[in-house]
Amino acid sequence: MDYEYANTPSQDVSSQEFIIANFNSTYYGFSEVNNFAIDQRGYNAFIHGQASEFLEKNDPRLLLSTIVTNISWSDTGVTIHNADSTCIEADYAITTFSVGVLQSTAINFTPALPRWKRVAIGTFQMGVYTKIFFQFPPDKIFWDKSTQFFLYASRTRGYYPVWQNLDQADFFPGSGIFFVTVVTEQSYIVDHQDDDTTKAQILVTLRQIFGAENVPEPIPFMYPRWSTTPTPESATEYWQAVVCGEATSSEYFGYLHGAYFEGKAAGEKIAACLKGSRNGECENGNVYRLLHGTTRPEEYNAANGCTQTSFQTVGDVDLEGGGG
Repeated sequence: MDYEYANTPSQDVSSQEFIIANFNSTYYGFSEVNNFAIDQRGYNAFIHGQASEFLEKNDPRLLLSTIVTNISWSDTGVTIHNADSTCIEADYAITTFSVGVLQSTAINFTPALPRWKRVAIGTFQMGVYTKIFFQFPPDKIFWDKSTQFFLYASRTRGYYPVWQNLDQADFFPGSGIFFVTVVTEQSYIVDHQDDDTTKAQILVTLRQIFGAENVPEPIPFMYPRWSTTPTPESATEYWQAVVCGEATSSEYFGYLHGAYFEGKAAGEKIAACLKGSRNGECENGNVYRLLHGTTRPEEYNAANGCTQTSFQTVGDVDLEGGGG
């Protein structure tokens, strides 16, 4: 659970019963295959592809490296104030601030968001994943290259526990790349210490596992520090103070496709409003009943944002409420 959701069960920030719902709807609703993306164009290639349908090269409507400081909103429109003293006015706005940014003081809303919405934002906790990459000389590989994952059980929970081998035929054969993933508590530690300290700790760990005489010094070594980045990427969105994003997806919370579907829905609603729709397409976001890990299966239905059952298993395709 630590590796999957970046928190321990004892932290009371996730339900071990309920989190299986988004896992089931994702893997049994789309595919049971869990792929590791190695597309050299980058994970955002599909976003560039979609953007190319309406943005031209160097399109002036796309403002990069622009820091938003204040959002003034009302029933009649939105004004975005930027750190460079520029501003943008629009009838509607969708933002992509992460929960972490919304919980900080980086962005001011004028007027302040409603109390119920601020309380909702405050109930979330950002999980932090830190992937630490090593490249070792290809002729001095010390691990079994036929194995993808290696687990290390330390007396300290979460201390460099999950290792992944990328020197495989399906990934980057001959690369010598070996990386480890740490989450939230350990992520904060490594994010705030220097590279030399982190590298030394990991080399000690690897030499305990594989033998000191077998583990050489790495060639390059690097890792991103997401918890210290002022504007971490995420997908929590606002539409005239009506929240949407992966966090509000009943079926796919925590997943990229949850953010995609919720953002798509927000865009379609705004388009309907701009076209003057009067048939309900321009209404505020859906309001779902409170669901718990002990919620009865029949309550996972379309009225609660679940288009398919979250209780199917492999091969179940004809269950009431949908199937994989």
